[in-house]
Amino acid sequence: MADALHKSPILTVSNLEVTYYTDAGRAKALDDVSFTLNAGEKLGMVGESGSGKSTLALAMMRMIKPPGRIEAGHVFVGGTDLMALSDEDMRQARLSKIAYIPQGAMNSLNPVIRIGAQLVDALRSHGIRDSRAQIEERCINALKSVDLDPAVFRMYPHELSGGMKQRVCIAIGILLQPQVIIADEPTSALDVVTQRQVMETIDRVKNQINAAVILIGHDMGLMAQFVDRVAVMYSGRLVEVSTVREMFTNPLHPYTAALISSLPNLQNKGVFQGIPGLAPSLLRLPSGCAFHPRCTKMMEVCQSTRPLTRTLESNRLVTCHLYDAVV
Repeated sequence: MADALHKSPILTVSNLEVTYYTDAGRAKALDDVSFTLNAGEKLGMVGESGSGKSTLALAMMRMIKPPGRIEAGHVFVGGTDLMALSDEDMRQARLSKIAYIPQGAMNSLNPVIRIGAQLVDALRSHGIRDSRAQIEERCINALKSVDLDPAVFRMYPHELSGGMKQRVCIAIGILLQPQVIIADEPTSALDVVTQRQVMETIDRVKNQINAAVILIGHDMGLMAQFVDRVAVMYSGRLVEVSTVREMFTNPLHPYTAALISSLPNLQNKGVFQGIPGLAPSLLRLPSGCAFHPRCTKMMEVCQSTRPLTRTLESNRLVTCHLYDAVV
């Protein structure tokens, strides 16, 4: 991990902006989002529902549909700017350069086509012209790499459990050994035992192909166990990016601190501590810092001036007026 930090990043997202144009007005779902990721590194993306996590994933894949629009920004994977590719080149880049494991595997597999046919289709659509036997072997090896029996190749999605379907989605994601894997809430709707199995599968697969992984989710506890760095989103902006240890021992942004304090712990058994108020509508964001109506450390400047994102010591990013004086 220490060696990886000195290499050039495999993924660079810079100034990414996404806006949804609705009858009710213009909603900026991603607001000037920038971060980097090294090969073999795992980044956890957390925040409340509606903070922009899944929009970020879809924007990186160039899968934003109208009325949404990618307004600005670049996504470099291994030196290739995905935003500059033609539609056909981007289609080829999906799975081969950057893969997306969708939220809810139950809905992302075709229910009337066998698992094997869906794997084969992914390879054929990317120009793999090996013999039928070679392609079948490649698909079965992908299933084996995620701890699935080769017999799954001949099965239909309804014959699999939720955890098995999720692992099939991971197998499809790694077929062409992409450099970046985005997993959008891969453990939602799974029990805690299966959650751990799925996370360990992603971890093992990541090590096999040395991919960078972005893990999107709500579960800060799960993030603490599996990722190297955590990025916190609020109302379309990154408010903090830190290593897991730094974030949990010394959170910088008041929103990050509130998320961590909302986790149950053994010292305060039976005590639930939430974050007061609700996340604002993207159509009607508060002036200044979007978090200021819910913030326990609000200052006068927070109500009128948008905070800038600053890079502090040890490469931590934070978007908060508390650190305006820190160089």
